[in-house]
Amino acid sequence: MIKLCIFDLDGTLINSLYDLADAMNHALKKHGFQEHETEKYRFMVGSGISTLADRAMVIPKGLASPEKKQEILADFNEYYNAHCMDKTLPYDGIISMLDSLEAKNIMYSVMSNKPDNFSNIIVRSLFPNNKFASVWGKRDNYERKPDPQAVWALIDEAGVKKEECLYIGDSDVDVYTAKNAGLKFCGVSWGFRPVSELLNAGAEYIADSPEDILKRVAFYETNA
Repeated sequence: MIKLCIFDLDGTLINSLYDLADAMNHALKKHGFQEHETEKYRFMVGSGISTLADRAMVIPKGLASPEKKQEILADFNEYYNAHCMDKTLPYDGIISMLDSLEAKNIMYSVMSNKPDNFSNIIVRSLFPNNKFASVWGKRDNYERKPDPQAVWALIDEAGVKKEECLYIGDSDVDVYTAKNAGLKFCGVSWGFRPVSELLNAGAEYIADSPEDILKRVAFYETNA
């Protein structure tokens, strides 16, 4: 039986691609780097802001340095702090799916590689009526996903067992996070990454709609 659903944030609960791309392109342009098309950011995001900067600072070659990266990160954070809600929205059906979990007395939380402050700001803004058990972004005292330590801490905080959790995400990072943490996994097809990436990483089930997540939860209720 599932007592806690743990959701990735970007590409799973929310479409934040445009605001992430705008913020990084703003920082890149300011420091003389070439901007990228928004769609290319689908394969840059998901592993934290530091890795996003590494992936974005590739053109022109030779310009990147540790000092320049820190400047870009600072400008990204400043811009994103002011504009992280410009275009970001929940995917269709997400709020009603969370309401259904709540009606079943199933807790739900967020585990993201997005910095903790941004994760909490966005969740509070977009889901004001949903009662998340917890919202975890990247915290300084934990490694980023797919390291399982933060996930285990979240589970301990919720007071449930690993066997009672379902992890939901849109990328191979999420598949590996679930595997490393010893959790059941449900992929989603509407996120930033193609379904093939999830399948190649070992995902056994892919939800094509938020309602399919509820079906997967029900599956574990009848196949405990």
